[in-house]
Amino acid sequence: MVIWLIVVSLLIIISFRFVFFRHEKGFAKSLKHVMGRLSNQDTDLSGVRALFVTAHPDDECMFFAPTIIQLVQFNASVYLLCLSEGNYYNQGSLRKEELLNSCAVLGIPGSKVSIIDHKNLPDDPNAQWSISLVSSVISKHMKMNSINLVLTFDGRGVSGHANHTAIYKAVSHLTCTGELPIDCCLLSLETVGMIRKYLSLLELPLSWLLPSSLCCITGLGGYRQAKAAMLCHRTQLLWFRYLYIIFSRYMFVNTFHIIPQGPKNLKMY
Repeated sequence: MVIWLIVVSLLIIISFRFVFFRHEKGFAKSLKHVMGRLSNQDTDLSGVRALFVTAHPDDECMFFAPTIIQLVQFNASVYLLCLSEGNYYNQGSLRKEELLNSCAVLGIPGSKVSIIDHKNLPDDPNAQWSISLVSSVISKHMKMNSINLVLTFDGRGVSGHANHTAIYKAVSHLTCTGELPIDCCLLSLETVGMIRKYLSLLELPLSWLLPSSLCCITGLGGYRQAKAAMLCHRTQLLWFRYLYIIFSRYMFVNTFHIIPQGPKNLKMY
């Protein structure tokens, strides 16, 4: 029995190392393919200007850390636009400082972090954010920073939070307004079911094999960096956050799908 456990453990370790090795060599190439860019230097992403659009402080490390870490590692210019200060419990000023500290750990300098404090964009799961307002704010930041890659939530928002899904609707709205640059690529973070969400490392081979527009996997070094960023958000470190840090697949892997550009029938408000 012990021998079988050792053999199974070795096979799991070998499979993880294989996934990490193959992915590390192919991430930059896969991203260029998604963006429609060709280059002889597969690991050169210096021409990528990526904007992560989030709703609250801690979204950046809870959900997007693997991709942020990879993009910074490959010399892309990475920006963060957070659409609220996270003031649901009147801790906005503290959470803003925590966000800046987290971004510093992930490799995003404070000069590339924008935090919006707007009365019509409250941190509130019961609030309906205006799609036109959110899309306007995002469009402004894209133009200001010459963004050619936008990464945000999908229609289910990972956790189902209304503020997360509002961002997806706003980004989708931008695809039919004619305001997007021709070479801009929009990616939405895939929401997975509850079981897969908390498979931790066991999710990596599955995410790598299942179809997606872009798969980003971080190794143990990247995980430690993501964990350090999470620990910057001290106001949010309730007991279940520690479980999230250990078991959530979003601490190790992100899978994205392209947000298609074209006319959509979206309710505007």
